[in-house]
Amino acid sequence: MPQKPSPPRTSSASPARNGSHPDRLPAAYPARRATKAGANALREKSPGPKTPKQADLWPLKEAQPFLKWAGGKSQLLEQFEPFFPDSIGSYLEPFLGGGAVFFHLKARFPAMRARLRDVNPELINCYTVVRDAVEKLMDQLDLHSEKFRAEGKNHYYQVRSRHRIEDPVERAARMIFLNKTCFNGLWRVNSRGEFNVPIGSNHSDKILYRRQNLLAASRALQGVDLAVEDFRDALGSAKSGDFVYVDPPYVPLSRTASFTSYTREEFGQDEQEKLAELFAEAAARGARLMLSNSDTPFIRQRYQAFKLHTVKARRAVNSDGAKRGLISEVLALSYR
Repeated sequence: MPQKPSPPRTSSASPARNGSHPDRLPAAYPARRATKAGANALREKSPGPKTPKQADLWPLKEAQPFLKWAGGKSQLLEQFEPFFPDSIGSYLEPFLGGGAVFFHLKARFPAMRARLRDVNPELINCYTVVRDAVEKLMDQLDLHSEKFRAEGKNHYYQVRSRHRIEDPVERAARMIFLNKTCFNGLWRVNSRGEFNVPIGSNHSDKILYRRQNLLAASRALQGVDLAVEDFRDALGSAKSGDFVYVDPPYVPLSRTASFTSYTREEFGQDEQEKLAELFAEAAARGARLMLSNSDTPFIRQRYQAFKLHTVKARRAVNSDGAKRGLISEVLALSYR
């Protein structure tokens, strides 16, 4: 069997260009098929290599979320798998967040048409730029990496203070930079819609992105309909045959659990009640819906007419690390 060609050698004393991201390669680098081992290696968290891993040189079949998002579903995909439909022609997600479910289903059903919605304009802009201008985005992220290594927290707080940026690429780069270097990867805004999370710890060698993952995300997003839209309008557009994954802000498990606001708009009990109503209406129109939420009596009562299942998730966001254990979440299904 012929041996695979080795990646071209690079001299540590002569990088491709000043400040380039360690995962960036010349465009002429030949494409290679991703392997399961390579994909798994790419998912592993690390303090950040100084030279690219071999896995980072190969195209990925399935993109992973490029933002760290509270309540992200990457950890639950294996548990979700038995509940996904056997085929999906059209997909709707009214609370996009980190996009783990979308990226997973798009890899499984490549011809799937998708409408992705969120009320957070910064988030939708970020996905739009990844779809339409991913190379320019990586250039901007490289600049942030250079300045962050040189200036540390001064650069972080300077970027955080820039709340009004017109250029979409710069806005998207700002969001990814802050998301990857802030405390716990939270995206929290004040009443004026301004991001206000402090810098995180152990931030000296953060990797802002993986080149092949962003490229895979960009490919997955081609042809996808992205828009800033309230969940009421998004769910109101669900039609017969659509598969709709609904991942709203969760009902808090305690009075002190709801400490984060991802947009200026709150999502309280009234919104949860309206969501349950719209869920039932969309199901009556023939849409297939799957909803995630906290395992509480309130949620179980609101969705008692549907099939309810339980999954176990790690609670990743808590000021006390000892309390980041497994918790139960409810899945409500309008089909099967």
